[in-house]
Amino acid sequence: MGLQDFVFEDSYKKFGLHLFSKGNLETINSTQFRPYIKILFVPAGYELTVDFNHYKTDGPTLFFLTYQYLDIKNADSDEASFLYYNRDFYCIQIHDKEVACDGLLFHNVFEIPKVELDDSEAVIVENLLENIKDELETKESSAEEMIRTYLKQLIIRATRNWKKQNLNTEISKATSSEFETFRDFSRVLEIHYREKHNVAEYAELLHMAPKTLTHKFKSLNLASPNQLIINRILLEAKRLLFYTDKAVKEIAYDLGYEDPAYFNRLFTSKVGSTPVNFKKNYITGKKYNI
Repeated sequence: MGLQDFVFEDSYKKFGLHLFSKGNLETINSTQFRPYIKILFVPAGYELTVDFNHYKTDGPTLFFLTYQYLDIKNADSDEASFLYYNRDFYCIQIHDKEVACDGLLFHNVFEIPKVELDDSEAVIVENLLENIKDELETKESSAEEMIRTYLKQLIIRATRNWKKQNLNTEISKATSSEFETFRDFSRVLEIHYREKHNVAEYAELLHMAPKTLTHKFKSLNLASPNQLIINRILLEAKRLLFYTDKAVKEIAYDLGYEDPAYFNRLFTSKVGSTPVNFKKNYITGKKYNI
């Protein structure tokens, strides 16, 4: 069966919905969607890799991706949905930053891109997706705004569920100010990890002392800001090693390290393998975790 494809597009904005199953994974796995923000709604029985994390769905699950690499390795015959759009189509302003195009679901220090849905939530998401499909098919002049409204509802509901499923008790009980620090750090880390490598630089961006930032993360029972910075850098290093032909020296420079030997030592100490061996061993099936 061919891929069912529904698309809205004008000069700057693009939004699409694909319906797929095990018979047509090639298009979904291709690199053509990498520049877009992406949401997958998959039923039980799907196996997929997002970057270097592997998932098997036991029930309906939403996945939220930006530039991560996606590889759906196995799919059930039940149909799945794939939404993709650019920032010109949907990017909520700063007062709604928790559900923005770079909001909690898409960039967070936990690197958890999924939300599992119970039966009632799955029905609600299915209805929102059906409404989006109907709007794409009708092509009414108001369709664009209706689609954006349904998309925001989906993101809001998923954000609520993500917080329930992934935030520990300390964060759940945190004040609004403490939680915003956690979110703001995730956001600025995603923007600046290539050129800013120490806690003081991020503390300055967040208008607080480095000790204050570190203390806030400790009080929330999170890893230290320094460790989270390193984790993000190493994740990008793994991406570049595995998915490009760049030399280790070039990757080091890309990630802001003027001394490739230092970068090599950092990667080896944290990952447990040299960059060259990581690439070779990962291809042959041996996995490493940060």
